[in-house]
Amino acid sequence: MSRMLVDKEAIRALADILTETGLTEIEVVEADNRIRVARTVTVQAAAPVAQAAPAPQAAAPAVAAPQTEVNPDSHPGCVPSPMVGVAYLTPDPSSPPFVQEGSHVAAGQTIMLIEAMKTFNQIKAPKAGTLTKYCVTSGEPVEFGAPLAIIE
Repeated sequence: MSRMLVDKEAIRALADILTETGLTEIEVVEADNRIRVARTVTVQAAAPVAQAAPAPQAAAPAVAAPQTEVNPDSHPGCVPSPMVGVAYLTPDPSSPPFVQEGSHVAAGQTIMLIEAMKTFNQIKAPKAGTLTKYCVTSGEPVEFGAPLAIIE
């Protein structure tokens, strides 16, 4: 039985690259040697911020207030990106999207792909519901934790 020699400097260098780039794992293969360094990242939900009630104002003529866009990050149905990569809404350029906006999805159904390090990773619906909005376009780079879609 041969004993594998461990290059501690290479492992430290790979760990530094993970920290600098925000990646969650990196692997280097050279001949029969393989080094894989991975880290676990946890995402914490932002705590809601209490806002002071607005001061009462004199009665003004009724005017329809413009609707404000809901922040996808704080939406309870937000599907966050589990990795850094490029999002694709279709299995290939000539196919229709995995799911159309407004369509019902089942828990575990593929809603898009994220390409990371030449690997296509399926992004699955975390719950059943209606995919009301895609927050990315096909071919758009995404960051870890970025909102991908909203399922209500």
